[in-house]
Amino acid sequence: MHIFYSDQHRAHAGSHEFYRGELVPCFEKPERADHVLAAVQARGIGPVLPPQPFPPDPIARVHSARYLRFLETAWAEWTALGNAGDILPSVWPIRGFRSDVEPVNFMARLGLYSFDSGTPFTAGTWAAARTGADIALTAQAHIAAGHRAAFALSRPPGHHAGADFLGGYCFLNNAAIAAQAWRDQGAERVAILDVDYHHGNGTQSIFYDRADVLFQSIHGDPLTEYPFYLGHADETGSGAGLGFNQNYPLPAGATNEAWFAALATACERIAAYRPAALVVSLGVDTFADDPISKFQLRTPEFHRLGRTLAALQLPTLFIFEGGYAVAEIGDNVAEVLQAFEQTP
Repeated sequence: MHIFYSDQHRAHAGSHEFYRGELVPCFEKPERADHVLAAVQARGIGPVLPPQPFPPDPIARVHSARYLRFLETAWAEWTALGNAGDILPSVWPIRGFRSDVEPVNFMARLGLYSFDSGTPFTAGTWAAARTGADIALTAQAHIAAGHRAAFALSRPPGHHAGADFLGGYCFLNNAAIAAQAWRDQGAERVAILDVDYHHGNGTQSIFYDRADVLFQSIHGDPLTEYPFYLGHADETGSGAGLGFNQNYPLPAGATNEAWFAALATACERIAAYRPAALVVSLGVDTFADDPISKFQLRTPEFHRLGRTLAALQLPTLFIFEGGYAVAEIGDNVAEVLQAFEQTP
């Protein structure tokens, strides 16, 4: 399996985030990707290749023009105001406030495009996120050229980013960008399976009213787990997309049996949908010792996940999302990829 990766991810290295009301060191840090890269190389999974540069068009097919303009210019504007440290928002347009008018004030614009205070914007954020999109698009093109699978090893992650908002450590939605690229290349249907502990709210919102991209997400119950406001089982799509969005929220501490039962149901729906390709938002924060998640999977369960996905017999793009037990994250990702490769 080819792996696409760039050291550019290290340019995004936040110092602190607000987590449950406290200012703490960032959980999402460059070591995450470094550990994954070391683990896959140690197991001989690869080759590891750099991404190709892509024009902005495929990204603009998913994200709004004014949002992309803000991301590209945010750091320069921030430093022009005499600031130097990481940027975190402090005000948001909640219900009843207008979001159609873009404010002039920088912090007001940051709040317009953010949904939490845990996603620091740094000097290298745009470069890292933009390269991450190139990684996803390069991996997608590799599979579209006839290969069975590929792994986009990028950070920051992407599945919490919507068409015009950032949050959950995410700025550009790599899974959505790759899925849309398949559609634009003529694929009639694409499926996205999100196995991160946290609901892929951005991906859901991007495709919620569409029937050409099936979205399946297994995650912690939003009644108690981030991102809280999306991810309930009754969210099944709207308009043309009705019935093409399924969420499988599980309570904190759910058993592995319950998790794999949800996976089996999601895979049945994917198989029945008959997509041209499958995009997997591969978060491994379902690991039992993850510091901000509460599921029970251990390393052998990630091997089982890889085998289960391989059984779908679909061209499959894995995209790196969450996972914050840094010492173990590499082995857990490698187990998924190796099991997928070894399953006929």
